[in-house]
This record gives sequence, C-alpha cells and structure tokens, in this order.
Amino acid sequence: MIPFLDLKQMNAQYRQELIDACTRVIDSGWYIMGKELTNFEQKFAHLCGVKHCIGVANGLDALILILRAYKELGKLQKGDEIIVPANTYIASILAISENDLTPVLVEPDPLSFNICPSSIKNAISDRTKGILAVHLYGQIAPMPEIMQIANMHNLLVIEDSAQAHLASIDSQKAGAWGHASGFSFYPGKNLGALGDAGVITTDDDELATLLKALRNYGSHQKYKNLIQGVNSRLDEIQAAMLSAKLNYLMQETIHRQTIANYYLDNIKNPYIQLPQKPIKDEQHVWHLFVIRTQYREQLQEYLSNRGIQTLIHYPIAPHKQQAYGEFNHLCLPITEQIHKEVLSLPISPVMTMREVQEVVDVCNQFGIQNAQ
Repeated sequence: MIPFLDLKQMNAQYRQELIDACTRVIDSGWYIMGKELTNFEQKFAHLCGVKHCIGVANGLDALILILRAYKELGKLQKGDEIIVPANTYIASILAISENDLTPVLVEPDPLSFNICPSSIKNAISDRTKGILAVHLYGQIAPMPEIMQIANMHNLLVIEDSAQAHLASIDSQKAGAWGHASGFSFYPGKNLGALGDAGVITTDDDELATLLKALRNYGSHQKYKNLIQGVNSRLDEIQAAMLSAKLNYLMQETIHRQTIANYYLDNIKNPYIQLPQKPIKDEQHVWHLFVIRTQYREQLQEYLSNRGIQTLIHYPIAPHKQQAYGEFNHLCLPITEQIHKEVLSLPISPVMTMREVQEVVDVCNQFGIQNAQ
C-alpha cells in the first residue's frame, strides 16, 4: 500500500531529535510560555521575513484571534464584510463568523483553485473591510494583485497560510504579504507538530502586543487582565519539536516539489486533469497534489484496489455544509464543480520515487472501461 501520508514514518526519521527536544523540556521544569516557545517564534519569524511570530494553540485560533484583535483595535466592527474564497476548508470561514463578521464568499480561479482578484473586485461593497486570502493546497494566492486591490480600497488583508509554509512570490514568503497571517502546524501539514499548534505572523507592533495578551487570558502580567482573552498558547513541548523539524522543512519542500513536477510531466490520461504548474517552483509547496476528474469515485476505487490511498480535499463546499444553512441557497458553480471532481494523490517527504512512478503508471492505466 502506498499511503496518502505516513505520519509515523515522517516523524521516525527525526525520532532521536524529537526525543531530545521533549527530554529538554521535561528536565527544564517549565512547560508553558518559556524559552522553547520564544526560540521557535524567533526562528519562524526569521524564516517568514516578519518582525513578529506569536504562538497559539492551532491554526483556527490563529485566524480567529487576528480578527478578534482587529475588533479590539477598532479596525473591524460586528457585521463588517470579509471577502473569502468559497473554495476553502471551512476553518477560514469559521474564523470570520466566530467574530460576528460577515463572510462574503467568492468564486476561485478554476485553474489555480485560489481566490481570484476579479472576484474580489466584484464583491467589494461599502461594508467590506477585509480580504482573507487562502493559499490553498500549498500554492500562494496572487498576493501582489490582492495587496493592490486592498490598498486602493483601504482593506485589511489576512493570509490563511495553514497549507503554505515557505511558499513565496519573488522570494517574499506566505505570511509576509498581508497585514497578518495564520499558520497551522496540524500533524499533517508541511511543518507538523505532534499535536495541535499554530502561529500568527505580522509586522504590526501594536497588533502583535495585543495578540500576546489575547492568547493568554488577556494578560501580559500574571493575574492582571487588560481584556477578555482566551487560553490559546503553543506549549513548550510542541515548540521544541517544531524547532527540531523546522531544520528540515526546506529539504522536505524540495522533495515535495520534485514529486509534483514528476507527476505533472508524466501523468498523461485524458480522464485526469492535472493541477496548473506554477510559473516558478517557489510559488507552490505542494501540501497537496490535487487532480480533477469527472470519474472521481471510479478512479479512487481503481487506485485503492491497486494499493494507492487517496483523499478528497474537500468533498462538501462550506456553503453547502449544514453548519452554514444561511448560505445553502448560494449558487457558486465553479466551487461546487471543484468539490465534485477533486482527488488528492499521495505526496509526502518520505515518499520514494519508485512509489511516485507506481502512482504515475497506475494513473496512466486508468481507462474508460474503469470509468463506466
């Protein structure tokens, strides 16, 4: 079996370093908001090219707290509209509605899967106050165009960088384009913790100071609470393990790009639509390799029967979820078609080129007799 993602094997290659990191924290006697967190925050801020990195409990909290902080600063108010791609994981939209803001769902570019600048322009109203740009599947959104639109209309730009560690345009990393950005280190992400974890990146000193209080019960000083905050802290053990794994993120990203380019060059099947090749490798870190096919169910079963595991990212569009009944009536045909056709092939830093070739061969052998 070629697994979609072998987390056990991915972490096994760094087993001793992870054990050393955990041992260091255990022996320190300090488990929350200590040196390991500060060290990781500094390293990740440097990697992204930003002034501040604030560790939080997970990627969803990162987005929720950014928007909450902008409300505390008076830059957002209840009911303000935030433009967000309809083709995204539901967390992007949950972060907006959790803050009593109004998500305005717009269609993506059908080739890149990412938010489309023309859709943003068409959705701007008097109530629009921000854009949440999602770097879906690991490909950075068209940030120069998005920032130009935002500057023209005085809008905040928040990046959802949960899937795009190290993706960049002209060497400017995801997390360094918008006014603030949320990252996830869920175990399956390109940089994954051994549990839940996330960070916020920003160059805004005032925002960073407020976020450090918001994540910690609204407090900079123990038992002195300035605002009504939450408990959303990245603990010392996860920070220590992320620091260890961060040293290998670049080489793992290059391996993902090698696999993706091989798929792009060698999968040749009229029933399979490959993802768009980025103009430059730096723009896509291939958190997922997502193909499209009208015969998804048949292809997934065909691959499974030949020992290749695949997943669907994502089977139900957010506006069709029961959780967002108020959006169920929306007609977003590009998004809905994408959600009916996408299928994610295996890609990971521990996948061998022999396994990659096997996936290519089996995909190329899939024919109309399998699809009917």
